[in-house]
Amino acid sequence: MSQQPITTAMVLAAGLGTRMAGAGNGLPKPLVQLAGRTLLDHVLDRHLEAGTERVIVNVHHKADLIESHLQSRRAPRIEISDERDALLDTGGGVTKALPRLGAGAFLIHNSDSVWIEGIGANLKRLVDAWDETKMDCLMLLALASQSLGYHGRGDFDFAADGRIKRRAADQKLVPFAFAGVSIAHPRLFAGSPEGAFSLNKVWDGAIAKGRAYGLRMEGTWMHVGSPDALALAEQRLSGEAVR
Repeated sequence: MSQQPITTAMVLAAGLGTRMAGAGNGLPKPLVQLAGRTLLDHVLDRHLEAGTERVIVNVHHKADLIESHLQSRRAPRIEISDERDALLDTGGGVTKALPRLGAGAFLIHNSDSVWIEGIGANLKRLVDAWDETKMDCLMLLALASQSLGYHGRGDFDFAADGRIKRRAADQKLVPFAFAGVSIAHPRLFAGSPEGAFSLNKVWDGAIAKGRAYGLRMEGTWMHVGSPDALALAEQRLSGEAVR
């Protein structure tokens, strides 16, 4: 199958990060340090390794600090999507940046989503699994029971053909959590509302059409969204360094 290579990503760094405030020493969550590097740099380093050429980073809370920090990076090439005037949530933030993201598929990555690789590099696996003829979105899903910093009952399960389905109202648990990374085609956002909205809205539309797929993450996903999760991630990464 012939399709355009995926070389552009959006990193979501505009959130308020209120749960992380106690560990941030006044910094926005994307600039909180984990194992000697900011969460944002952990994410950007993954994209550099994966061959992502251009990353759009959205900013709102303490935007000046994030912009100043990013000036020291040379690769990937960084562009800022400025949301200082209004916080647009995840879906609204991507929609605002669509003119910058281009006509083809692109990656979306939460700035608090990091991991320890397993077999193969997960971003490359995700890009290799993308099929724009049948997908509007492809989500990286982690086994919830083996993840750090995730305390929910699971978000999704797989159908036999790789499509994803949400946890039903009568299900206590499903195996997989969204690992904070996905691929999206611009058509996913067709008919999106104005202003702030969650990516869940467009994902639900793709699920209803049978065009939302998932890929199981290999390795250990760490959702670094709170001081407790940060401490667990530090501990796990220290153990990996010793090994």
